[in-house]
Amino acid sequence: MSIKMQPQMTRRDELISQLAEGQTYDIAIVGGGATGLGVALDAAARGFKVVLVESHDFAKGTSSRATKLVHGGVRYLAQGNISLVREALHERTTLLNNAPHLAQPLPFIMPSYKWWETPFYGIGLKMYDALAGKAGLGKTEFLNRDETLGLLPTALPQGLQGGVKYWDGQFNDARLALALARTAVSRGALLVNYCRAADLLYEGGKIAGLVCEDTQTGKQYPVKSRCVVNAAGVWVDELRQKDGAESQRPTKPMVAPSQGVHIVVDREFLNGDVALMVPKTADGRVLFAVPWLGKVILGTTDTPRNDLAREPLPFKEEVDFILNESARYLRKAPTRADVKSVWVGLRPLVKPQDDDGDNTKGISREHTVLVSRSGLVTVTGGKWTTYRAMAEDVLDACAEKSLLEKRNKGVTTHLKLVGADIPAAQIRSICMPPGLHSYGDEQPAVLGMPGAHTVLCEGLTEGMVRFAARYEYAIKVEDVLARRSRLLFLDARLAGSLATQVGEILQQETGLDPEVAAFVKLAQHYLQLPG
Repeated sequence: MSIKMQPQMTRRDELISQLAEGQTYDIAIVGGGATGLGVALDAAARGFKVVLVESHDFAKGTSSRATKLVHGGVRYLAQGNISLVREALHERTTLLNNAPHLAQPLPFIMPSYKWWETPFYGIGLKMYDALAGKAGLGKTEFLNRDETLGLLPTALPQGLQGGVKYWDGQFNDARLALALARTAVSRGALLVNYCRAADLLYEGGKIAGLVCEDTQTGKQYPVKSRCVVNAAGVWVDELRQKDGAESQRPTKPMVAPSQGVHIVVDREFLNGDVALMVPKTADGRVLFAVPWLGKVILGTTDTPRNDLAREPLPFKEEVDFILNESARYLRKAPTRADVKSVWVGLRPLVKPQDDDGDNTKGISREHTVLVSRSGLVTVTGGKWTTYRAMAEDVLDACAEKSLLEKRNKGVTTHLKLVGADIPAAQIRSICMPPGLHSYGDEQPAVLGMPGAHTVLCEGLTEGMVRFAARYEYAIKVEDVLARRSRLLFLDARLAGSLATQVGEILQQETGLDPEVAAFVKLAQHYLQLPG
């Protein structure tokens, strides 16, 4: 297996030095989640000069806390939103093709406990297939009781009538974000994590750049840019308020955050490479049980939340809901004692914008692009599956407002991400425990690192930690154990026990404080079940 391109070093002092050079960029992006990274890659691929800053780590927020599904949105089909489903199905295929080492097809079983459920949901899923067309991942099948239990042996057998099998995709969200970041860098972009947008720069009442602050040192750097994109997810209103204060115009909040909780249990509760999907639970929500990296994810919830905590805790009723509903469909019901990790993501749901002082462009029910009078471009909403289409919409809006020139669209449609050049025969299912497979064609580079064969735990070696520090922007224990590997999300107790070892390796590599104690505390947070 050969490497197409040597990985690029990500020494922090060099990144900060580039930021301090005082260059003028075509586009400056605030926010290193799926949306911001997608915009950075698209802009860099079109030849724009790009800088992106992220106040924490890449994908630290919502973008590492997804249900790990690359999907067209079955529930939107039920709502009659055909155009949105068709767009998402197209983007699903694009994502799977551009990052096969991080995103793959996954079969789902929808068990039926009432006689009408199989034909009712099955017909809807046949429509799902039809909308996908040639982009379909597999045909929807009607299953009898025995066929359902054969594919989903841990399903509750009492009252089971049959089921429906359909296909969607799943992925490793945080590592996909990292692949987007590194691919953008390979196209000339400058990306800096742990660097916040402290303020906005103006010339003649128009946005002219950012004041960036290195959160590790507190030093600030002015960065000039023709266009500034606010892609901070649920936190976009903070920058919008700064912009409103400058123009002395009140700014209405754009985001109404909603909380999604996920619980992780051992593989035995599902015992296979097939996911379970319940389209309508007792309170009308959707429930998933998804095999992922050797564990099973149970979720999710959709609960309004007023605050914007970086590490929100689940509410007691959310945990109860997931466990109670799981018990209605699984032969062995998971309990609180079985939970390996619990994590919460905040979804940026967009409020209707009726303030005529802003030019609002509603791209779809899923995401919104807004351009203020000063030229600040804000994008929020949406979902991981459509990140690439969202990026195109942002650059279209920038061109329409003459903030950027119009350049070729669609350049990322067939743009393979870092690590993607790997033979199909060597792609390992993302359902299986973590390991080298998530590095794709960079596996030889990881195996060439010092300590490549020193195992810290299943799926993590000393060499992987060193690779994360040298080539993947990692400076803290959390960066490695939460997002370069996904151990915090899979087994928080085990992750906490490795903090000191990982911290020592990072300290050797970077010379920076790896914040071991902070991560140990965070690992306890991921084990905290209210009530």
